[in-house]
Order: sequence, then C-alpha cells, then structure tokens
Amino acid sequence: MFILTQQPSVANHFLAELRDVTIQQDRLRFRRNLERVGELLAYEISKSLPYRQVDVTTPLGVAPTRLLRQPPVLATILRASLPFHQGFLYVFDQADNAFIGAYRGHHIGDEDFEVEMDYITAPDLQDRTLILMDPMLATGRSIEKVYHALLRFGIPAQTHIAAVIASPEGVAYLQSRMPECRLWVGAVDVKLDAHFYIVPGLGDAGDLSFGQKL
Repeated sequence: MFILTQQPSVANHFLAELRDVTIQQDRLRFRRNLERVGELLAYEISKSLPYRQVDVTTPLGVAPTRLLRQPPVLATILRASLPFHQGFLYVFDQADNAFIGAYRGHHIGDEDFEVEMDYITAPDLQDRTLILMDPMLATGRSIEKVYHALLRFGIPAQTHIAAVIASPEGVAYLQSRMPECRLWVGAVDVKLDAHFYIVPGLGDAGDLSFGQKL
C-alpha cells in the first residue's frame, strides 16, 4: 500500500484544507483539493505502469523516451468521486472511463448495511489497467461490490484502488478480500465510528462537493 502523506510534501496542505471545517465552506476549493490529491496519486500510480520505448522527432533531432503502453481505465463511484476522478483525468488524459452508481442502503442491525448499486457503464476491461477510485475508503464493501461488478466487462491485467482517506478497517478488509489489487491512499485515519464514518476523516465528500442530498 502507498500512503501519499507518509512523507512531508505539499499533499499534506491539500489534505489539511480538505479536513478544515472552515475551508470546507468553499465548495470550489474543496473540489479543487480533491482534484489535486487525484493528480498526485495518479502521478505516483503512473510510476508502476508498463511503458514502451519510442523516439520523438524534435525540430533539432530525435529524443528517445518512454510512453505508456496503453492508457488506463478510470472507474469512479458516483457522486463524491467526480472531482477526484477529474484529477486523475488531468494526468491520464487519454484514459477510458467507467462510472458506477453505488451508495449505502439500509442498515442491517447495528454492525452492517446494504450496498446499493443501480448504474454501471464501462469499456472493455480485458487485460487493461484499471484504476478504481472513491475518495473515502470506509468499510471497503462498496469498493469490493463495484470491483466484482466491473469484472463482467473483462478481467484487468492489474487493478489499483485509490482513495483520499482510508480507515484501518477498510484497508484490512480490501487487503484480505482483494489481495490482487494495490491500494493508493492519501492518508489512513484512526478508525470507523459506530455509523461507519472515518474518524477524524473530513465529513461527507459528496455533500461538501455538491451540496446536501435528501
């Protein structure tokens, strides 16, 4: 697992602003900071992808370089992931895209809840690099359900899961249930509370980006 804020960098500023209850009142700034973290994680993930050697003709000669063998597929869980997704799209600007409507449904007792999923669209994923993103990795159940639903479109060559903030419980869940996937997160927080929200976290990323839902 890669944790962006384990080393001091400007990423800590972006995470701090995302968490700050005063700065959160500026929706544009909140969305932009989600984009920024997405850009940084996309750059880090890019280091692990396959490349090919090519020559680029310049006005004065030929420059050897390495380019991605194939753009990844960016898969986003609506709606909170849209700004985060845009940050990835700034880096992987030729990527194909998948979108999934998944959300928490009714609680089942005190220790569980249903994951509802009512929309999914994706390109062919066979032998592609898949990057599945959700800004908040809480229990990990939504990510798991979405990942297995996406497999109907093909088996990726490799899968990366990206989140801005994760809980220890969510990380452990995905590492045990989806060991073939690599995790990339901005930060790992302390715990989940009784309502399955990350503490200290940052609140509801979807509401902070786009307004409260009914």
